[in-house]
Amino acid sequence: MTIEDQISDMITRIRNSVMVKHERVSIGKSKLNHKILEVLNKEGFISEFSEDNSEKFSNLSVKLKYFEDGTSAISGLKRVSKPGLKIYVKKDEIPTYFSGMGVAIISTSQGVMTGIEAKKHSLGGELLFYVW
Repeated sequence: MTIEDQISDMITRIRNSVMVKHERVSIGKSKLNHKILEVLNKEGFISEFSEDNSEKFSNLSVKLKYFEDGTSAISGLKRVSKPGLKIYVKKDEIPTYFSGMGVAIISTSQGVMTGIEAKKHSLGGELLFYVW
């Protein structure tokens, strides 16, 4: 079975796992998913991720981050750019989400990064999704 939109699949798997408080979630392996997970790990939304080759297809195993009171580090995820409608932003138009509490994930010419990093490097790109 081929997945058409790997980013939406990854976001949905993480969102569903957070809702039922799973400790780990398995995500299809791709270079883009790997880079997005690196950004989420660096920003503190997930604990860790690793490559899982135990099944027929290689996957990325993501350990979700929870606080001591049981709440997740990820409150929500919102997909912005879709395969049928790509949303591009210039360096001056990069939005902030939840007054800076959320993070915009952007695919730029120099790789996947947060909106703050893209502004710092004076880069625009495709606005993939928001996480808060």
